[in-house]
Amino acid sequence: MSVTKSLEARYYIDSDIYAAEMAGLFARTWQFGCHASEIPQTGDYVTFEIAGESLFAIRGRDGEVRVFYNVCQHRAHELAQGKGTTRVVVCPYHAWTYELTGELRAGPNIKSVPGFDRATVCLTEVRCEDFNGFLFVNLDAQAAPMEEWYPGVRGELAEYVPQIQDLAPLEWVEIDEKCNWKVSVENYSECYHCSLNHPTFASGVVKPETYDISKAGGYVLKHTTECQAVEQMSYPIDMSVPHAGEYRSFFLWPMFSFQVYPGNLLNTYHWRPGGVGDCTVWRGWFSVGGEEDAVVRQMAVQDRETTVEEDIHLVESVQRGLGSRGYVPGPLVVDPGCGVNSEHSIKALQQWMREAVDGV
Repeated sequence: MSVTKSLEARYYIDSDIYAAEMAGLFARTWQFGCHASEIPQTGDYVTFEIAGESLFAIRGRDGEVRVFYNVCQHRAHELAQGKGTTRVVVCPYHAWTYELTGELRAGPNIKSVPGFDRATVCLTEVRCEDFNGFLFVNLDAQAAPMEEWYPGVRGELAEYVPQIQDLAPLEWVEIDEKCNWKVSVENYSECYHCSLNHPTFASGVVKPETYDISKAGGYVLKHTTECQAVEQMSYPIDMSVPHAGEYRSFFLWPMFSFQVYPGNLLNTYHWRPGGVGDCTVWRGWFSVGGEEDAVVRQMAVQDRETTVEEDIHLVESVQRGLGSRGYVPGPLVVDPGCGVNSEHSIKALQQWMREAVDGV
């Protein structure tokens, strides 16, 4: 049986491959946009960028959230900046005005234009799904729904975080990394390096010998492990709550992950590529109503000062190494028995990476 070798360096350092991902992969996959709690009331909106496109999500009078390309249908001026609340969407350039559902409502002097049909003008809408309060978008109108991409995750996540519908962001931690986004995603998707490089996580949160990552159907990598003995935990947990003694992570290809720390603490990763050799990792920490929570705040600080800081140095070193003439892709450690010291998850992940670029 032949061994599986890691991806060639070109997948991480070639600007043409990155451009192809921007035009293809990022535009045809489900990407995190914002959290529903950011736009709770009618007319609330927030802007964000996906695959190089500026978008905005806005809550309509019917309570539904819609996502539109952030561009006026008149002369292409951007419609919104940042976040806020509005009764109607007004273009700052010529004051063309749109309903919260995207239809053109009015514009200066448009009634004097022969044959002008206001009903034919509408903002361009983007596919959006609410995934337990997390709003994902897909620029591909023909894309399969999230349940087909990530079967069962929505329900299982709600089991491990029973209060998930009441959560809101307590803190966002923004981390800039000088590496290709795939280097950072790969680092996240194995724990072969954990015991050596993440002593706090490995001794004060999870029990490494029970750690495993499995391909869980669709485009999901599921991390599972037990927590450390309660007296060794780096933060307090209530073991009377179902699943409190377990850790679960659901990585949703290509660039988002839900993590449930022991004690049912929800946190998230989402990656934002900034160039072939740059990415930003957003770490979200959540509490009920976004209200102050001492344990969640403690874990956000601990995570930033330990695991996150440790990973920055690892991924940036890998990116430098990928540019070396001396790098020859080596074999992955794919243990048939899986477990913490196996890279079977990287094998699956790199196959998705190949398919996204090469189609095979």
